[in-house]
Amino acid sequence: MPSSKTELQIGDKAPSFNMPTDGEGKVKLSDYKGQKLVLYFYPKDDTSGCTKEACGFNDNLKAFEKIGAAVLGVSKCSVAKHDKFKAKYKLKFPLASDENTDTCEKYGVWVEKSMYGNKYMGIERATFLIDEKGKIEQIWRKVKVPGHVDSVMKAVKGEDTKKAA
Repeated sequence: MPSSKTELQIGDKAPSFNMPTDGEGKVKLSDYKGQKLVLYFYPKDDTSGCTKEACGFNDNLKAFEKIGAAVLGVSKCSVAKHDKFKAKYKLKFPLASDENTDTCEKYGVWVEKSMYGNKYMGIERATFLIDEKGKIEQIWRKVKVPGHVDSVMKAVKGEDTKKAA
């Protein structure tokens, strides 16, 4: 399955990004300097798996913030779709729009997918934990939603996540 560029590894410097967000905002990696960032990529707003994942992060947002971590969701959906999705589920963290897939490609999550025998390009559900200095601390690829938020929380707290990753 072709993926863009070489795959990022734990310890690599996180690729910089600058994207529009819901609420006519902008977000860039440097905004999170000095705190951990849970950067998660998801295929599409308002689909069952993506909604469960977003609500899971939202339900645990105060706990993430308490241990010094911010959460940022990224998909190819437009800012307008993000606004509707956030309002519908009362999400309290930013959703960034990567309509041109630049950031997805830098993180290696813009990949060839297959459904019912048809191949197409799309976002692989993945999460990157970026430390206070902008280095990748943990990577989850091909994420399965059940239990994922708990795995990320354990990693942010510094607990062993080898089994879950």
